[in-house]
Amino acid sequence: MKNDETAEEYLGRIPMWTRKKNSLEDIRKFLCEMGEPDEEMKIIHVAGTNGKGSVCAFLQSVIRKTGCRVGTFTSPHLIETRERFCINGEMVSEKVFEESYQTIRMLSENMMEKGYCHPSYFEFLFYMAMDMFHKTEVDIVILETGLGGRLDTTNVIKSPLVSVITSISLDHTEYLGDTIEKIAWEKAGIIKKGVTVVFDGTNGQASQVIRSRAKELGSSFCEVDRLGYEITGYEDKGCKARFLKAEGDFMEVTVPTVAEYQVMNAFLSFKALEAAGLKEVMGLEISEEQVKEGIAGMYWPGRMEEVLPGVYLDGAHNPGGIQAFTKAAAGLCETRKKRADLLFSSVSDKDHDKMIKEIAGELPLDHVVVAHIHSERGLETDVLLKEFQNACGCSVEGFQTVEEAVLYMLHKRDEGHLLFCVGSLYLMGEIKAVLRRNSIP
Repeated sequence: MKNDETAEEYLGRIPMWTRKKNSLEDIRKFLCEMGEPDEEMKIIHVAGTNGKGSVCAFLQSVIRKTGCRVGTFTSPHLIETRERFCINGEMVSEKVFEESYQTIRMLSENMMEKGYCHPSYFEFLFYMAMDMFHKTEVDIVILETGLGGRLDTTNVIKSPLVSVITSISLDHTEYLGDTIEKIAWEKAGIIKKGVTVVFDGTNGQASQVIRSRAKELGSSFCEVDRLGYEITGYEDKGCKARFLKAEGDFMEVTVPTVAEYQVMNAFLSFKALEAAGLKEVMGLEISEEQVKEGIAGMYWPGRMEEVLPGVYLDGAHNPGGIQAFTKAAAGLCETRKKRADLLFSSVSDKDHDKMIKEIAGELPLDHVVVAHIHSERGLETDVLLKEFQNACGCSVEGFQTVEEAVLYMLHKRDEGHLLFCVGSLYLMGEIKAVLRRNSIP
């Protein structure tokens, strides 16, 4: 190990997908060596295919309004690793990040001497999160799974306040299974005996699996669907909705996005907080006004985010996410009476052809630009060009770098079009880096 390298350099050298990952039992041994910091934490555990990060963002935004300190561990990051660790909605300081990195590096070296494998990339970050949230004495931890649920590193926790499962669709099929039912089974693996699970019940196949698992474990469940909320109107930067409360009456909220899928994520978060038993567990009561302010104040980058007037970033990267994106983008074009331009990229192991056909069939496209993501997994520009040319009849151009594509599209944009950038969270990160380097806006 190099002693003079930075935390980012060291983390970057850890293989993200190692053949010898530590088992959940071994991960518990690592935590025991740390003093089992998770055992003292009030944790909300979140899994799902799409919407996990948004739900975490809604949860922390609402809880913060009570004055509680909230630690949030999410993935992936867009630009720098510190984004994964937030306290009260802000990235942890470089000092806190560096101190936890040093602590976990020493832990890893000690455990390797005892015969354990070096932590995988995600395991290392999880230990860092547990360390920094313990040392900074947060009141509640919001913990997002990395991949799946049943075998995910985060599933080592024993008794969360509530388990939350967001929408489920086909993604990571090589690891989680090739059907909705198989993937739902993996996600349902986070359900703990006697702990309530709140889940997005939109997909009937997934819902049946989750309900069945909850019953097996004797866990109560709250199935959330569109019957529990109603969108009552749209504003320039968001929409109005009515949420059905546990008491049977409704609460008026403002969701700070034009994407309907975020209304479901906000409602799912609201129902999770109702089910978490915060008053009984820690004497915490969340007022209706705090819920409204928290939902209205939520910010989550790269999810139908308007970074410039008429320029939207959405990290949808699987068929389910793309369907939700196209519905939101098409509705926005119709409301604004504008056509669509598109900047797209994808990684090679995603169902890019299906995503491209969905976009081409649903959006009023006039111009498409594709680019190669700076990643070994990035799909080649020529492949993207051919797939879009086969799927739509509009102008399609290709660039070898995201920076070239972004600057070109920003230069040519006009009042008659909305520009949507979509296809990969890696793409969102590169676009944000381009905007930062070029001081845009």
